[in-house]
Amino acid sequence: MKNILSILSVLALAAAAQAGCGKTATSQGTLKSYDAEKKEIVVTVKGKDQTIAITPETKGADGLKELVGKAVKVEASVHEKTKALSVDAGAAADEKKKDKKVKA
Repeated sequence: MKNILSILSVLALAAAAQAGCGKTATSQGTLKSYDAEKKEIVVTVKGKDQTIAITPETKGADGLKELVGKAVKVEASVHEKTKALSVDAGAAADEKKKDKKVKA
């Protein structure tokens, strides 16, 4: 019985350690470059360059070539700011949303 309880408690602690908090930080800037070999992007935010890694889980990573030189919005984990969770056309997407609201 002690063995079963100790195994269950270890599994519960391991599962809790693997769960992330889910907090994200959003950065808006200009996509300066995209390196497909290194799976990295460089985003200029408020005059400073940030190198961010693209992972297989990154949403919107398919169209990064077309976004070079354009405004983007990058969402990353608060704990791992160097890994992108999603990349989206930033200012253009926000302007389209505003235009739709004004016309409606």
